[in-house]
Amino acid sequence: MNSKTLRPLVAEFVATALFVFLGAGSIVMNTATSNQLGPLGVALVHGIGYAIVVTATLRISGGHVNPAVTVAVWIAGKIDARTAGTYVVAQLLGALLGAFFVRLLLPPAAGELAVYGTPALAASVSLPQGIWLEALLTFFLVSTVFGTAVSSEAPAVGGFAIGLALFTAGLVGGYLTGAALNPARAFGPAIVAGEFHGQIVYWAGPLLGAAVAALLWKFILLPRDPAQI
Repeated sequence: MNSKTLRPLVAEFVATALFVFLGAGSIVMNTATSNQLGPLGVALVHGIGYAIVVTATLRISGGHVNPAVTVAVWIAGKIDARTAGTYVVAQLLGALLGAFFVRLLLPPAAGELAVYGTPALAASVSLPQGIWLEALLTFFLVSTVFGTAVSSEAPAVGGFAIGLALFTAGLVGGYLTGAALNPARAFGPAIVAGEFHGQIVYWAGPLLGAAVAALLWKFILLPRDPAQI
């Protein structure tokens, strides 16, 4: 594997590991400190952490850090299937590493109580509702990715608009579904915790929302090559 192929995979692996450690870790530390972070603090950690790792890797790998984003970019024809597949593998492995460090380094009692930051549905939210909530919020996140990072008309804001989108989604959906919007964010902690209840929500919802956003941007919102008009 040459450096041109290796660099983006390492970037996605490391960025996803860091994001999962920070995001899941914020939930564990919120539990350890008797809710001193609160929902706002947890949403901020996810949003700011995501903004930083996306910005850091944007010019290396595209700063996906999320299988749903990778699938959306593939649907839009911006990467090939092989690249998309290797990205997703790197992201899932990174998520496992990040979750492992949550278990290894953070307070064990709080980690067990918080299920190592694994997202979960609120008691009032059914499985179909959870899927639709995750889909809608992921549609918002992926649309932000296309508008600020994928489009040739994107403003030079790095990943910070994307982080803001995740922060906003976290405020709306965090209590209801955990607002993962990212299969890797759910996958790593679930494996480490051995807790798979409702995991379908964090795959079906984000992938559905990402696919709809990708199709909208591919066929309507992305700027057209004048030769194709």
